[in-house]
Amino acid sequence: MLILQAERDALLKPLLAVTGIVERRHTLPILSNVLVEKKGGEVSFLATDLEIQINTASPEALAGENFRLTTSAKKLQDILRAIPDKTMVTLEQQDGRLTLKAGKSRFNLQTLPADDFPHLTANQAAEASFSLLQRELRQLIAKVQYAMAVQDIRYYLNGLLLQTDGQAIRLVATDGHRLAFAAAEVETALPKSEVILPRKTVLELYKLLQDSDEPITIDLLGSQVRFSLGATVIISKVVDGKFPDYNRVIPLDNEKIFLVERAPFLQALQRAAILANEKFRGVRLVLKPGSLSILCTNSEQEEAEEELEIAYDGGTLEIGFNINYLLDVLTNLPLDTLQLAFGDATRSALVTIPDNPNFKYIVMPMRI
Repeated sequence: MLILQAERDALLKPLLAVTGIVERRHTLPILSNVLVEKKGGEVSFLATDLEIQINTASPEALAGENFRLTTSAKKLQDILRAIPDKTMVTLEQQDGRLTLKAGKSRFNLQTLPADDFPHLTANQAAEASFSLLQRELRQLIAKVQYAMAVQDIRYYLNGLLLQTDGQAIRLVATDGHRLAFAAAEVETALPKSEVILPRKTVLELYKLLQDSDEPITIDLLGSQVRFSLGATVIISKVVDGKFPDYNRVIPLDNEKIFLVERAPFLQALQRAAILANEKFRGVRLVLKPGSLSILCTNSEQEEAEEELEIAYDGGTLEIGFNINYLLDVLTNLPLDTLQLAFGDATRSALVTIPDNPNFKYIVMPMRI
């Protein structure tokens, strides 16, 4: 029986918005599926891994009968991707199978009962709700997300701290070796609240955010958070844990302060990194009046040296860092000039934006 006919992109675009969270191998087979539902002219797609759920709808009204079914998210995505653009796609359902036709191509997919598909429901009252431009939130996340931990046993570090306080929103990420902080202001006054967003949620949200002036609404719901952007709604559980007090690690008394042009500094580090030790990824920075030298060596006694001219007339310093931690911040800050503040060789360095208190990046030194 014919249930839907649509152009390929009318199905593929919303499907791609939800399939990023689908796990290939799962203890519950139905979680490898996507729930496809048609009500009236709207076709919606929903996927979940029981920690995060994404639901979105096709941007255009589609003709056909109302239906609900679940089928393999990965296979449906791969089939639609392989079909030429602007091709008309027909879906038919019969005897527990979904038949997809496109031109002279035909695919039969297994389905599982839609009633068995699990849902995350946001049933708590919002502790805080606010809206931002998608572009603003995207820029905020870009400034900090690279500092999140990956599979750390301190599970609360495998995510992003989101704080609200008055008209301020703050995002903080740390893996224990470096910390990134970014803040912005909203028009409405908000209560003091904080949640830790899981790493997977942050990465999926970032992929869906557009560089546009379209709004996104964020609702903090106690043990959950909900993001609403256009036709897409993300509901995610939050990480249950206590995020470390980031204010304690921000060095306030580093006296060796200078400005550096971001692009030349990044390019010099990228060149030096070619000869950095592959395991330890160490780089030595040598600060002298008028110059900043960048030195990398490896176990084969190969060396790279770069030198930048800077406006600095303070004391000398030699300090080591993981070069990847410096590359990360320089890659993710689309600015011309940064300010660096060093103390001694054992103290963390502070990277900031000149005359802007809304960004801080702290990186611990390493022995080389």
